[in-house]
Amino acid sequence: MKIFLIAGEASGDALGAALMAGLKSLVPDLTFDGIGGAKMAAEGLTSRFPMEELSVMGLMEVLPNYRHLKRRIAETAAAVTAAAPDALITIDSPDFCLRVAKAARAAKPDLKTIHYVAPTVWAWRPGRAAAMAPVIDHVLALFPFEPAYMTAAGMTCDFVGHPVVTEPLAAPEAAAAFRETHMIGPDQPLVLCLPGSRRGEVTRLLPRFGEALTILRDREPGLRVVIPTVRGVAPLVRDIARRWPSAPLVVEDADDKRAAFAAADLALAASGTVSLDLAANRVPMVIGYDMNWLSRLLIGRMLKVDTVTLVNLVSETRVVPELLGPDCRAAALARVLGHVLDSEEAQAEQKAAMDLTMDRLGRGGLPPGLRAARSVLKAMGRDGSDA
Repeated sequence: MKIFLIAGEASGDALGAALMAGLKSLVPDLTFDGIGGAKMAAEGLTSRFPMEELSVMGLMEVLPNYRHLKRRIAETAAAVTAAAPDALITIDSPDFCLRVAKAARAAKPDLKTIHYVAPTVWAWRPGRAAAMAPVIDHVLALFPFEPAYMTAAGMTCDFVGHPVVTEPLAAPEAAAAFRETHMIGPDQPLVLCLPGSRRGEVTRLLPRFGEALTILRDREPGLRVVIPTVRGVAPLVRDIARRWPSAPLVVEDADDKRAAFAAADLALAASGTVSLDLAANRVPMVIGYDMNWLSRLLIGRMLKVDTVTLVNLVSETRVVPELLGPDCRAAALARVLGHVLDSEEAQAEQKAAMDLTMDRLGRGGLPPGLRAARSVLKAMGRDGSDA
C-alpha cells in the first residue's frame, strides 16, 4: 500500500508522524511519499521539498510567494498522479492542500482523498465544508462536534481525538525544580504570559499583556511572570519584554516550557490551541486577543460562535473569561486576572471545564494517531480494527 501525505506546518508534521506510526502498526507492507517535516521524516517519509516553503501565514506573507506556491501546487499534484497512491492524505494547510487535492482529483477521478483537521466551519465561513466536498472523500476531525458539519456537506468524517491528550506533562518534581532553579517561592504566584507564536500577534499583544501584568504585579509584589516562546519569535519577545519594569523569564527549551506550565498558577494567553495546553495542565486562564481594525471588522461579521476559546467550546461552558478586540486592554486584563487569582470558585469552575475538555478530546482512550490510522483504513475499505 502506498500513501501520499502532505503537511505544511509543524503541527501538521506532528499529526502526520503520529498517523504514519499508527498506519505502520496496522499495515505491514506500507510505503510513504509526499511532503512533511522532521517528525514525518523520522517515520519514513522523504519529503519532496522542504515543508517550510509552505509555512506562510497571512496575505502579506503569501503574496510575495504566490507564484512559487502556485508552481509547487502544480508540481505536487503531478507527483501525486505519477505516484498513483492508494490514498492522498492532506493535513491542515487548506490553501495549499485542497488545491493539490483538486488538481490531483481532476487528473485521477477515482483517487481516494482524505483531509486531516476539519476546517473550523462551526466558527466562521461555513461554506468551506461544501467547497471542499467535491475533492475530499473523508475527513479526520480533532473535535467531537465537527463530524456533523462535514457529513452534512457530503463527506464522511470521524472524530479521531486531539493530539493534546498525548502530549507529555511535567511531573510535580519538575515543576518544583523549575521554581527552585529560578528562585520562585512556593507562595509566589507564577503567571504564564502567552502572546502567540506569530510575529504580528506578539507585536500587537505582548506590550499590552506586559502592561496588564505590571498592574497586577503592583498589587501582588511577589508575582513572577514566565513567557514560554518558540524560536521564530524569541528574539522579538525578548526585545519587547526587556522594556518591562520587572523583567520576565523567557523560556524556549521544551522541557523548561513543560515545567513552567506545570508550575504555573495562572495564565494570560492569546486565543488558540494554547488554551488546550493550559487545560491539560489545569492552569486557570484569561484569554486576550486583538487584531487590526479591518480584520476585526470582517471576522466579527462572519463569526458564528459566542466564544473563541476551545475549552469553552468543547466543555460547553463559558467559564474561561475572554477580552477580545476593543475589550483587550491592559486595565481590564489586569482586573480579570486579579479576580481569577483571588477566586477559588472561578479556578475550580475552570478546572472542571478543563477536565471535561480533556476527556471529550480523547484522554484515556486510544492514541489519536492510531484512531486516525483506523479511520483512514476504514475510508479506504480496509479493516485495521483488529490490529
